[in-house]
Amino acid sequence: MTTSRRPRRVALAGLIGTTIEWYDFFIYGTAAALVFAPQFFPSVSPVAGTLAALSTFAIGFVARPVGGAVMGHFGDRLGRRRMLVASLLIMGVGTLLIGLLPTYAVIGAAAPVLLVLLRFVQGIGVGGEWGGATLLALEHAPPRRRTLYSALPQVGLPLGVVLASLVFLGVRLAVDDAAFAAWAWRIPFLLSALLVAFGLVLRLRLDESPEFERVRSAGVHRAPLAEVLRTPQVLLPAAGLNVLISGFANVLLVFTLAYVAARQLVGAQTMLAITVVTALVWAGALPLAAMWAQRIGRRPVTLVGVVGLTAWAFPYFWLLDTGTTAGALVACVVAGAGFGIGTGAYGAYIAEAFPAPVRYSGSSVAYAIGSVAGGALAPIVATVLFAQTGTGTAISAYVVGLGLVSLVATLALRSPHAEVSDPLPVASVEPREATT
Repeated sequence: MTTSRRPRRVALAGLIGTTIEWYDFFIYGTAAALVFAPQFFPSVSPVAGTLAALSTFAIGFVARPVGGAVMGHFGDRLGRRRMLVASLLIMGVGTLLIGLLPTYAVIGAAAPVLLVLLRFVQGIGVGGEWGGATLLALEHAPPRRRTLYSALPQVGLPLGVVLASLVFLGVRLAVDDAAFAAWAWRIPFLLSALLVAFGLVLRLRLDESPEFERVRSAGVHRAPLAEVLRTPQVLLPAAGLNVLISGFANVLLVFTLAYVAARQLVGAQTMLAITVVTALVWAGALPLAAMWAQRIGRRPVTLVGVVGLTAWAFPYFWLLDTGTTAGALVACVVAGAGFGIGTGAYGAYIAEAFPAPVRYSGSSVAYAIGSVAGGALAPIVATVLFAQTGTGTAISAYVVGLGLVSLVATLALRSPHAEVSDPLPVASVEPREATT
């Protein structure tokens, strides 16, 4: 294979691999919103059961900093490629076992305990996925295309949502409600085994990152995470960048299913179809935003996404509350476009905030912390606020608060380490493409 084709192959493999991992991650969220409460928490009230099910969803986010720290450490010491293979295996095994897990009616209290444990395993896997896939694409990319190439693995998130939603929608249309609740919800989890096998074949054929090879030749850091923790002025803004999009996305992808069902606004199948369209818009907007960022800079494009999504928090629920399919479609599609714009430059922006010797640790932990602060809590907070108020107004205000956090973080973050492998501490260097 020619040198010019290798970066494209790496980016494409990263896209496919992250799609599979996010499929695994989000089928859990859909199942948590639709069926996990009666299957694994039947002895509590419907609201408490929903909260318990969504809490197990949040456990996956809580585990992500652990996965990011562990896989980041070994990714900075042993290589990006090995950790990508490990993350896919961990995620695949956890997902398959959830599909085989007996319910509360069969094994009692052990069922929710094992569900939480397996969700934690999923979180470990995805905690190492994002950083590894992003870095492998970024560090193989031509100098003037690093933002675009690093954006392609990010497209795997909305495509994973598309795949998860289509599979669930197909299962829902194929069986009645009783069969879906009894056994058919397991099908998307069991299908994951085939996808993971395909992803492993792709990843085992990848080359290691050229930048990591240079780092290894010069000598790797013994404790890369410790080096990252010594620079909170970089770590905290990098984490804050993900708070709004992670939070708002999980309000849309997880909580909204329960919201429209509780208020009898839009049917479950219709909402799943709208989610598919939304994720496709998100996936399409993301590389376009990356190309835009290559022209005008990463910070301005990210700011457009953050400000736009923050402003959309109230119209989002106003449109849902119309109870029409058109209103729900516009609410979600505009939000999906905002997610794409806000994350187009995200991979390169965060990754190049850290020097190459600690980049896997820094970017993975930052991304995971932002996901916990935003995505892990958002469905739970939204459920509590809805239970107390019966409307989406308080939830909108909560999303605006997340937006202010990400706005400050975006203004504070610098991304100076383009195509360098300097030891810490590192002076800022002028990158070849606009980064701020």
